Amino acid sequence: MSSTHQLAEDDVVRTHAEAEGAAREPLLVVEPLLAFLDERGIGEGPDLDVAPIGDGHSNHTFLVTRGTRRFVLRRPPRGELPPSAHDVLREARVIGAVGPQGVRAPQVLAVGDDVSIIGKPFFVMDAVEGVVITNEVPGALNTPEQRRALSLELIDALVELHAVDWQAAGLEGFGKPTGYTERQVKRFLGLWEHNKTREIPEVERVADWLKANLPASPPATIVHGDFRLGNVMYQAAPPARLNAILDWEMSTIGDPLADVGYLCMMWSQADDPSGGLFDLNAVTRAEGFPARAELVSRYEERSGRTMQDIRWYTALALWKSIVFMEGNYRRATSGLSDDPFLKQFGDGVVDLARRAEEVTRGEA
Repeated sequence: MSSTHQLAEDDVVRTHAEAEGAAREPLLVVEPLLAFLDERGIGEGPDLDVAPIGDGHSNHTFLVTRGTRRFVLRRPPRGELPPSAHDVLREARVIGAVGPQGVRAPQVLAVGDDVSIIGKPFFVMDAVEGVVITNEVPGALNTPEQRRALSLELIDALVELHAVDWQAAGLEGFGKPTGYTERQVKRFLGLWEHNKTREIPEVERVADWLKANLPASPPATIVHGDFRLGNVMYQAAPPARLNAILDWEMSTIGDPLADVGYLCMMWSQADDPSGGLFDLNAVTRAEGFPARAELVSRYEERSGRTMQDIRWYTALALWKSIVFMEGNYRRATSGLSDDPFLKQFGDGVVDLARRAEEVTRGEA
């Protein structure tokens, strides 16, 4: 998996002393990280080859090569973080728990909870081989038959995740099994107050609608929280096979239908109008990709659950994305991120808020 981002000069330093007096904290500090890896027998040699991977709009993800060993390192972004956001230790816990239960997830190799190592908590996991689908379907998977097959694989992997006995997996206390939807609205209202750079009335009105129309949730499961086509990895050659679910930062225990609503929010179909900046999944307009209704039907058939109010869950997903994107925009405009994409969110967040309000009225 590649990235459009490049390492800046101050992203990786050799020692903490080298970063003293710098305008920004480094993302990786090589010598203490090498000592951490040595203690756990991960790779050999005095140097690391580091390359950014993924979208890079939230937590930082790096493909690291040390000798003959390749692995992935995840850490939070720079600067002060809002409470409970960008919690990579929590992410490592859930990945480590679901893998032994048959969920398609990378293997966690080590967790660095000592912030003196690189300046923030982090974890490392195996580098899974495969392809991530963002703007186009790569290679031999790019046929109508394979596009349909990889879509069904996506739903089946979500059903497998929701079928895990989260208590038996050791996730007692990872999240509260009741009151999920109400807590989501309350939590993201708090995050909005932390993240916002301006007043956007639509955000408040959507929050009021969500509070007034809370659905009755089915029994709780593990919820991924960011389940979409761009957050999974497929084997590169047919037949379409989903190898790993990635980016577990938002996972918790709660309402599984929230994952279905989020997936539908992030899934374009051929008859959709253009979504501008936030039509980030136009790839699924191509022949072979099922419509959203078919994805929901497949989920209902395989899981035994009935999708109750897709409008509420889709509005929630849109609204949460607004809150996150405003936080990313705030980081970009304050100099804490070099990602040029985030600086486009000034108008884009407003557009997305209007779209969310349209969903609450049944107009989108």
